[in-house]
Amino acid sequence: MATEVWTVRRILTWTTGYLERKGDEHPRLSAEWLLSNATGLSRVQIYMNFDRPLTPDELDLMRDGVRRRGAGEPLQYVTGEMPFRHIVLRCERGVLIPRPETEILVDAALEGVDASDADMPRVLEVGTGTGCIACSIAGEREQTIVVATDISPQAATLARRNEEALGLGARVEIVECDLVDGVPEQLMGTFAVLVSNPPYIPSAVVPTLPMEVQGFEPGLALDGGPDGLNVFRRLLAVAPKILASAGMLCVELFEENVHVAADLVRAEPGWSTVEVREDLTHRPRVLVAVREA
Repeated sequence: MATEVWTVRRILTWTTGYLERKGDEHPRLSAEWLLSNATGLSRVQIYMNFDRPLTPDELDLMRDGVRRRGAGEPLQYVTGEMPFRHIVLRCERGVLIPRPETEILVDAALEGVDASDADMPRVLEVGTGTGCIACSIAGEREQTIVVATDISPQAATLARRNEEALGLGARVEIVECDLVDGVPEQLMGTFAVLVSNPPYIPSAVVPTLPMEVQGFEPGLALDGGPDGLNVFRRLLAVAPKILASAGMLCVELFEENVHVAADLVRAEPGWSTVEVREDLTHRPRVLVAVREA
């Protein structure tokens, strides 16, 4: 490759064919994403600069990206970033990749923020990962204060980097702790929303996930125990202490256990409404429950 001229068009065509042979479900899109990462060109600019040769440094980046993607590594880890709602987040191996269906969870949490009568509604997120939920809520509701926790030191560090890069450091606090152990006691009972995308895949299902998921993403953020509800049960137990009057619990769960989780909430006193909402593919995904006023 070093002695030949590799233009944007040529490398795009070659990469698309290579990734298709490697089993990539969307080889052209992957090739565009990798090329954009290597050259700094947007997807539109790629098609406006077909005859532009790649520099040696760009070729090196492209080779590395194609090799990693061809081995099955998620694009988000290869390029180091992921668009989510209205923001772009840094991503890295060891931290769960944000999913489009989680945007529905943010929509539900924003409803809880809007329904609050507090001047500065507080939101508590458990298991923040990249910080995608916390940063989206704070970015879309400027009057909101968000406390976000994660048990993983790597995730907590990455979330801090993301909230700082987005200029949200004054209204998003990242706490490294198990569940809510690190949340100040004086804040208990003041949160308008408790939101979480916890590990929710049943243990027996984890080995059946696509290799792109189980082979690269952290098991800590995937495996939810025998029925996928281990962490959810802990959240449900502490939610009454955390939430203010009429506060909202929003949790993303597995399509096969979210209705079981809803029944667990209904069996507990103090909840006025409990519902399950569908994700973008019309699968049951998000549990939304509201405390009694």
